[in-house]
Amino acid sequence: MIYVKLFFEFLKIGLFSFGGAYGAIPLIQEVVTRNNWADAEMFANLVALSEATPGPIMVNMSTYIGNRQAGFSGAVCSTAGVIFPSFIIILIVTTLFRNFLKRRNVQAALKGIKPCLMGIILATGIYMAASVCISEDFVSVDILTCMIFLFLGAVIMLYRRFQKKEFPPIALILLAAVCGAVFYR
Repeated sequence: MIYVKLFFEFLKIGLFSFGGAYGAIPLIQEVVTRNNWADAEMFANLVALSEATPGPIMVNMSTYIGNRQAGFSGAVCSTAGVIFPSFIIILIVTTLFRNFLKRRNVQAALKGIKPCLMGIILATGIYMAASVCISEDFVSVDILTCMIFLFLGAVIMLYRRFQKKEFPPIALILLAAVCGAVFYR
């Protein structure tokens, strides 16, 4: 039954995604492609859509995939699956282990996990950039997408250099949307 499968697949993602949504993207991608719920291009669009809409990316992605596979009930099942582990863990941690996160060994473990998460996020970013610029069979390159990607990167770097602060994410999303609308009419 698709509802049970959606719940348990996203429950596993919720259980094993440490470090937030960007750390979960590879897990979600693996589940989505293994179950043939979306191809690489659709998945890249899903990440962009989830980033652009309000709310946590992981919840947005699970809701969209669940809705795409089984309608509203599928969206409810996949969303419940992905948030259930976090809900239970936070409930336990806040009620039983208030001082747990202050312990040295817990802090040491978290510090050890951070470089791994940075690597996963970097690898995901490189993969996503390559998947939207280069075809799956490595035969063709979407020059226009590469140019937009480079333009946005240059805007971010110039803004950071001259304004001495980060480029606002909302402005970046809007600028990317305008570029897409103008160049892909």
